[in-house]
Amino acid sequence: MAKGTLKDEVKTFIVQSLSCFDTPSVVVEAVRKEFGATITRQSVEGYDPTKKAGSNLAEKWRMLFEETRKTFLEDTATIAISHRAVRLRALQRMADKAENQGNMVLASSLLKQAAEEVGGAYTNRREITGKDGKDLPTPVSPVTIFQLPDNGRV
Repeated sequence: MAKGTLKDEVKTFIVQSLSCFDTPSVVVEAVRKEFGATITRQSVEGYDPTKKAGSNLAEKWRMLFEETRKTFLEDTATIAISHRAVRLRALQRMADKAENQGNMVLASSLLKQAAEEVGGAYTNRREITGKDGKDLPTPVSPVTIFQLPDNGRV
């Protein structure tokens, strides 16, 4: 299907999907399910201004792509899995299912992952302090270096 024959609603969907890093194959399938339209991966690539195929994309679609990409990168709050509670609930469901199926190795692995999640292992916030939150002691050089006498040796 050529670019000109797609409705603006479908074009908007394609541009926004690509700007959220969906692959052309994923977009083709999503367009088929959502709109019942059959398109090719190559035609989808024409709506991605970061690709050579999309170098002649109209300004209207280029601006939509850039705005959507910027919002997508800045707003992770709208992505469910970015929240710890959502991840823990999913891990809980998986661990329950694994245990009910007798897969104790997987259940154990999921329990460990949940413990790491709660313990902050999957965050980039780290605070290194001494006991009871006090400052770490300044390290003392364990070796004192003395100047040895020359004694005429070379």
